[in-house]
Amino acid sequence: MSQINIEIAYALPERYYLKSFQVEEGTMVQSAILQSGILQQFTDIDLRENKVGIFSRPAKLTDLLKEGDRIEIYRPLLADPKEIRRKRAAEQAAQANKEKGVQK
Repeated sequence: MSQINIEIAYALPERYYLKSFQVEEGTMVQSAILQSGILQQFTDIDLRENKVGIFSRPAKLTDLLKEGDRIEIYRPLLADPKEIRRKRAAEQAAQANKEKGVQK
């Protein structure tokens, strides 16, 4: 089988990891992650928990890779986006009421 060029990316708050390498054509996402050595370098990555994607689109560990694919390993969210929006909306409403002189 022929080789294909891929990348693997993992972003941390303070730095970004990107590695380019070759795998056999027909390699699955999980196999490429294992071959990359990233799991030894970043022990916080757990493939049972961390989601993965290819070019910002959700992917499965069993998806086959194509030439030029970039596998992205996503960290878990620290806060629920819906809860953050709710809190922000409540704060903005309270500020607007305060500016209008309306009190609860």
